Amino acid sequence: QVQLVESGGGLVQAGGPLRLSCVASRRTFSNYAMGWFRQTPGKEREFVAAIHWSGSSTYYADSVKGRFTISRDNAKNTVYLQMNSLKPEDTAVYYCAAHWSGNYYTSSNYDKWGQGTQVTVSS
Repeated sequence: QVQLVESGGGLVQAGGPLRLSCVASRRTFSNYAMGWFRQTPGKEREFVAAIHWSGSSTYYADSVKGRFTISRDNAKNTVYLQMNSLKPEDTAVYYCAAHWSGNYYTSSNYDKWGQGTQVTVSS
């Protein structure tokens, strides 16, 4: 029902900014809380940030708090992840996802996922 298409990944130097976008291809986007997760090969998918469907509340992993900002524009069916002060340890495949039920921190509580976009931070 909700299909998510990501963009904005790439190679960036440590300390630099990058903005990821995730566009929903269907019209139910505004009814979902949305999250960003990231994953490195061999590791569990890690929570990064989430935002309530209305945009009224946001949540961040401690590792990105103060550096990353999640936002959404429901009129454009788009959720963003603005990443600043990037570190090499931020290197991962980043996924956007639509929340289904339960807390925002667990990947299994999301039922729709984007294809992922690679973010590589060079030192």
